[in-house]
Amino acid sequence: MTVIVSTLLSSVLLLFGTGLHPVAWLTWLGPLPVLWLAPRAGGRAAFAAASLAWLAGQSRMWPYYLGTLEMPPPAAAGIIVGTALVFGLLALAFRWLLLRGFPLAAALTVPAGWAALEYALSVAAPHGAWLSLAYTQADVPPVVQTASLTGPWGITFLVTGVPAALAAAAAPRAARRWRVLLAGALVLALPLAYGGWRLRQPHDASRSTVALLDTDRPDDTVDVATPQGRDLLRRYLAAIRATAPAGTLVLPEKTFAANETTLAALTGPLARLAAERHEDIVAGLVLTAGGKARNAALGIRADAGAPVLYFKHHMIPGLEDGLAPGTELAFLSPGRGLAICKDLDFPGLVRAYRARGATVLYAPAWDFTGDGRLHGRMALVRGVESGLTVARAARAGTLVVSDPYGRVLAEHATGGPGFTSVTATLPAHGVRTVYSRFGDWFAWLCGLLLVAGSSGTSLIYRRCAADAATATADPITA
Repeated sequence: MTVIVSTLLSSVLLLFGTGLHPVAWLTWLGPLPVLWLAPRAGGRAAFAAASLAWLAGQSRMWPYYLGTLEMPPPAAAGIIVGTALVFGLLALAFRWLLLRGFPLAAALTVPAGWAALEYALSVAAPHGAWLSLAYTQADVPPVVQTASLTGPWGITFLVTGVPAALAAAAAPRAARRWRVLLAGALVLALPLAYGGWRLRQPHDASRSTVALLDTDRPDDTVDVATPQGRDLLRRYLAAIRATAPAGTLVLPEKTFAANETTLAALTGPLARLAAERHEDIVAGLVLTAGGKARNAALGIRADAGAPVLYFKHHMIPGLEDGLAPGTELAFLSPGRGLAICKDLDFPGLVRAYRARGATVLYAPAWDFTGDGRLHGRMALVRGVESGLTVARAARAGTLVVSDPYGRVLAEHATGGPGFTSVTATLPAHGVRTVYSRFGDWFAWLCGLLLVAGSSGTSLIYRRCAADAATATADPITA
């Protein structure tokens, strides 16, 4: 009965503490019941309870993966079942270390292992850091500041490390409980203190503003050369004129389609309007040129300079297989970079922009309605990591502007009738962060700690076993 109750509790906590609409405080509690169970049950039961709890907790992601993202079933199963098995193995390692008298190592193994897993998936899989638990805390400002030091991996370490420490301290016959509790308290208190201090730092506003504008009618990409495309462009031009002038105006991803011949039908009217309003305009389109179709962000400058083109680097597998990826960064002007939707799932790309002096990223985007808020919060975390402002204009999602500290400056859900817009004043500058300079050092540290801890405890266990065998064989010498 204890096994069943613990599994159900963790399942429910993970069901509502992760996924597309996570409840932040439940994430911290999700692993606790099955980790509490681990030293009190057999190895098979501990593994099964943790694996089943994670599997049940991710059950709501099946329709999203298979229906919305159109993932092949083996790929969706690989993500959900694979991570469930890893969670079970970490619970098993947690149990093994506790039963052999290594509570601190046990408490460290779970968060280090999960953070290392997330990093490995971000490098090896085509979805970047999309699967990180860090985004569950995106609306908790003191916690999310940890990303400026460690990237998303440090936040994952926090939300899995605290329950691991509590479960280790509560284990039967646990030695040195106070050390485990002290370590857990420090793991929680130090990042929160840092986050509180960072949020109190002064940050001046600039005179620059950004406006985000969207309509989801029609709800697909429209060729600018067609009557429907000309009508959509006319409606956008009228909607832009109806908004207050901003330094930069951003339209969503793949709003229009054009080729080398028809591109002028889009750039011409936008350029005239940009000069008239003294306003840069960024528009998303599918551009076919040189026999290749690309997902592009078109930057129109108010000073009549040459348009800027940025090509999306990271495509959605399956849905964007027909589009050629880009490889270069692009700037509307010094300090103002361009990105597109899924590009913001990759910390390294944003870090590269920051290294080139970017203090704001303008990002046309296109979400899938249900994941709009989460995807916007992922972009917010990217901004905290590298210390820059992100202005993300999404169809079927949210228009959101967030500052280098993760504070939401403007936000509005899209998808309603007519046009939706938000306007925000941009911060005067970016912020230097440890993560933007040193990258994924914390993820590597977690991997090293995991390997070192496993090797060290195995060596100590073998020596203890050898000593016990010697004492049994020769009691007089012993």
